[in-house]
Amino acid sequence: MSRHVALVVVTTYIDRALDGMTATLRELGDDLANAETGLAGGNTAYQIVRHCCGVLEFWGGSVLANRPIVRDREAEFTSSGTVAELVALVERQRAQFRSDLDGFDGAAPPRGPLREDNLDPGEVPTQGGILMHVYEELSQHRGHLDITADIVRAR
Repeated sequence: MSRHVALVVVTTYIDRALDGMTATLRELGDDLANAETGLAGGNTAYQIVRHCCGVLEFWGGSVLANRPIVRDREAEFTSSGTVAELVALVERQRAQFRSDLDGFDGAAPPRGPLREDNLDPGEVPTQGGILMHVYEELSQHRGHLDITADIVRAR
């Protein structure tokens, strides 16, 4: 499989995760997207998706592209707003992430700085490994979002 084909396959799955998130946000609407779950330490649907935008910005912008970024990770978990604003942010981040992949070489080391504590044990510090980490994070949070949506709908 060529590098280009492999990249297209992974970004297709990333797009599916983002498309699913924005569909869930639209189904929830502004009130439920910002509703608390009632679980200790739980996040709202809005906060989960806002955090995913931060994931794309950090791993794509800083680590893969070596692009200066501004990210307030803690603020992602206290954020709120409208679904329309957040969906627009997701689309901007998706486009930026695609741009951050220009010159992608899966076997090469990341172009940007990467601290050892950013990696899980056994994680491969290559551009391909980072891309798979992004997919892993988005998939994990997609499931998290689905459960959160079920909880707030039931309440």
